[in-house]
Amino acid sequence: MKNINALQLDNVSTFVGKTVLVKNATFEVKPGEIIGLIGPNGAGKTTIMKTILGLMKFKGKVVVNGREVYENDHQALDKAGALIEHPAIYPFLTGIQNLTLYAHDQKDMANLISELQMSSYINNKAKGYSLGMKQKLGIAIALLNQPQIVILDEPMNGLDIESTIKVRKLIKRYSDQGTAFLISSHILSELQKVMTRVVLISGGQIILNKEVAEFEKISHQKYHLTTENNKLAKKIFAAYQITFKAKENYLIVSQKDIYKIEDLLFNEGVHLKEILPLEANLERIVVDVLEKKRG
Repeated sequence: MKNINALQLDNVSTFVGKTVLVKNATFEVKPGEIIGLIGPNGAGKTTIMKTILGLMKFKGKVVVNGREVYENDHQALDKAGALIEHPAIYPFLTGIQNLTLYAHDQKDMANLISELQMSSYINNKAKGYSLGMKQKLGIAIALLNQPQIVILDEPMNGLDIESTIKVRKLIKRYSDQGTAFLISSHILSELQKVMTRVVLISGGQIILNKEVAEFEKISHQKYHLTTENNKLAKKIFAAYQITFKAKENYLIVSQKDIYKIEDLLFNEGVHLKEILPLEANLERIVVDVLEKKRG
């Protein structure tokens, strides 16, 4: 059982009428993995999540915990939890009543209430909840009953900093126990702290699927360079067709040109003052990848 993927998509295409929203999506999620499903607005992130849950018309194969998912047939999702778009809660029930509808284990439910610090309002009707309260209740519902895979669409939406940290730690702890996660979020800085692999989607197609460590290497491919005469350095780089970006007090160059740059500056008598790897945040890396894809 340990060798079975928590989730497997094989050439999955999703349709609304004759319009293709997602085309030939293929990726897997292993037990304990935290996959960040990222991309621009309208790229197809939520559509993929709905497809996995059998809520949309699709072709191809979706397998959850070894069982195939079919449209409007949710038997394969017994050990899956999900929060898609808006928490599926009943406004005229209390938070505890909403949880009780889904909970198989009272102790598990009580632990989640405590972990997410919902005790002060869990007995109030959900219609009076703030966005953050509703979000935490939706996350608790998704995590009930020790699911083998959890699908979360914008889980940090509406959460304050303290709640965001708590949710992040909870996700990490569940993953350490073997629960797999597929998470979409616009708050990439938070997602970067927990995810183990990046699946990047654009225009309904998966354009990148990499381990986080491999993906983050992209951030080391640019260097911050300062010389005693940046104006002259720019002329030298232009003359020798070295690509660079000029900033106010420094230049940005590619890792592949570093040795050539050092030799050129030495030969031209320009002293190098500083050269450092330029760390890019996740947002910047994603933008760079998308720009390359678009040409």
